[in-house]
Amino acid sequence: MKKREPVSKIMSENLVTLNSKDDLTTAEELFKTHQIRHIPIVQGQEIIGMLSHTDLLRVSYAETIQEYETEFDIVLNSIFTIEQVMTQNVVTVQANSTIREVAEILAEREFHALPVVENNDLVGIVTTTDLITYLLEQY
Repeated sequence: MKKREPVSKIMSENLVTLNSKDDLTTAEELFKTHQIRHIPIVQGQEIIGMLSHTDLLRVSYAETIQEYETEFDIVLNSIFTIEQVMTQNVVTVQANSTIREVAEILAEREFHALPVVENNDLVGIVTTTDLITYLLEQY
């Protein structure tokens, strides 16, 4: 196993992002369409928050109210904004951080995704799935 490999080797670079002005219905559509679990919230190229599918489920119940989904989305969006639901003060890692450093953060902090930045600009995201896939490739 290589010990000093940068996280940039395993991070996803084709990012799906939102800004704080987008609504939760848009977020829900992006989670479903792209089959992802985390969406960075950006202002320009700078990350200002992170929205997870779990965050959205906490405030919605959308999975159990499919019959009234349209009406529920209207209510959901009138009650909550992305800024209210997203995680703020996001922990980030640098693109040259080692995979080991990222693994330690994910294990200690119980996160499932970390935004990767360079000069405060979002350049990628690394998830526990990326890390597990990398580890499996080593064997």
